[in-house]
Amino acid sequence: MGNAPLYLEPLYLEPRLEPRLASLLESASFLHTLVDALGSPLNIVLPEQMAENAERFRSVLRRHQLAGQIFFAHKANRSSALVRRLASSSAALDAASVGELQHALGSGFTGDRIMVTGPKDPEFLWLAARAGVTVNADGASELEEAARLVRAYRLPRLRVVLRLSGFETSGTRTLSRRSRFGTSYKSLDGLLDTLERHQDALDPIGVGYHLDTTSLDEKTTALEGCLRAVEELRIRGFQPRAIDVGGGFGISYLARGDQWDRYTTELTHAVMGRRPPMTWGGHGYGLRVENGTLRGSLSLYPAHRPIAGAAYLDELLSRPAPSLGRPLGTLLLESLTDLYAEPGRALTDQCGLSLGKVLEVRRTEAAEPLVRLAMNAGDVSLEEHGVLMDPVLLPRDGATPRAAGVAGASGAAGASRADGPVAVHLMGNLCLEADLITRRAVFLPRLPQPGDLLAFANTAGYCMDFTATRAQQQPVARKVAVHAGEEANSWRWCLDEQYWPVGHMGGQQA
Repeated sequence: MGNAPLYLEPLYLEPRLEPRLASLLESASFLHTLVDALGSPLNIVLPEQMAENAERFRSVLRRHQLAGQIFFAHKANRSSALVRRLASSSAALDAASVGELQHALGSGFTGDRIMVTGPKDPEFLWLAARAGVTVNADGASELEEAARLVRAYRLPRLRVVLRLSGFETSGTRTLSRRSRFGTSYKSLDGLLDTLERHQDALDPIGVGYHLDTTSLDEKTTALEGCLRAVEELRIRGFQPRAIDVGGGFGISYLARGDQWDRYTTELTHAVMGRRPPMTWGGHGYGLRVENGTLRGSLSLYPAHRPIAGAAYLDELLSRPAPSLGRPLGTLLLESLTDLYAEPGRALTDQCGLSLGKVLEVRRTEAAEPLVRLAMNAGDVSLEEHGVLMDPVLLPRDGATPRAAGVAGASGAAGASRADGPVAVHLMGNLCLEADLITRRAVFLPRLPQPGDLLAFANTAGYCMDFTATRAQQQPVARKVAVHAGEEANSWRWCLDEQYWPVGHMGGQQA
């Protein structure tokens, strides 16, 4: 890269912060105290925000006059505090492993408020059947095994939901993308034959899908297909009463769409060689140049989304069915069918942050600042999930915390001055070249100093602990649950595993 600056002017990706999370970030001394006591990295979760998010989804059901249930996809976060807080609400839980099912049962959920999804071995199915949960069945073999267990252990009929895939519409052809989960809609008759053989053991309460896409068109096609599948079950004499639309409602991570548009445009220019590189080693996030032509596509999460979370579900239910032409929410209501949803990332929106202490600041031969943190890429896996978002600098000296995008200063990247915006590369603490907290250079309001904290906001959905490991015997981040104290601008906390939603949290005062 030579000695040329990375940028002609700063490129920010400012995090979107709702009041609760913004207020926590303003309490820098409190967060420094927690890291001093519990170490870096450190994860913070906000259980009350989780309950508020679940209520937002419930309000969408009420708006469309629908009955149903909101199941938290537990795989998004391992937190006990978040799960226990949801157990005290009207929400339900989606468990994708026997460990998650045990955690849910031990956190206060009863079987009638749990659905199990994902691949299931006999032990997982046995516990599900024993606890009386709903089984989201991936195919005929799971139905056969579930029926065998119910009979062998003389258990009550097991509620099952049929997971389907491969939907398409008539007319203008819209085909939902291929999935390794679920059974093709074209094979529905075979599933129904299986259910007829096991009517004594299995109670098919509905059908569903789970598509790995943000496309409303594909999900509209799938939901209409599920409405047709419900009718097929009723024709066969079953009494289905629910459709499960899965997850994928998403989060809008960034405060400003114009920053996202500008950044992705400039990244394209950098890959094409029209501007200095913006990433470590010229990483293109899926883009490359071949013989002077841009190839590939951006493999990034759409970090700024006009419609996400509960608003996405509202939009889906308001859309007309591709073939039937009427709003999907209306069709569900008229068919007397409940709606199930499995938000994971969306329910954890604004529910937490990850803190990393600055250990070292140095420069490369090209004068690029390198900042090494007391955390690694697995501790805050924003990059692995394709989420680009700037951290918030929490100075050790007690200065006001600042996100770079609102620093209000200007200057060239790589500048040596400590009081202006500076582009830095964030490195992890593993002895690996690939341990980059961010592959891109990020702008901070000033050059960090050892002892400062960098706060990565909104990491509770998949980015906090989904890929965390004990590689090189490095400690996994401890987790703390916090809520607002009785006094203004105060916070109370306890270790995540010590949180129970009984009265006030039995933690300590900030």
